[in-house]
Amino acid sequence: MRLHPLSYACPWCGAPNRALADPSGGGRQEMVEDCRVCCRPVGLTLRRAGEEEWEVQARREE
Repeated sequence: MRLHPLSYACPWCGAPNRALADPSGGGRQEMVEDCRVCCRPVGLTLRRAGEEEWEVQARREE
């Protein structure tokens, strides 16, 4: 299966970022990635919203 690129805004600085959803990882995925601009940790929840659609929620991680 192919990875699905997702866009989100960093909850710390507002910069645009991207994450990859892996359909083989299930319909709900949790991860932490550093913002590519401010380097602060961003908690991500990825949820499958359809066959080819995903939703992403970004939050500040301490």
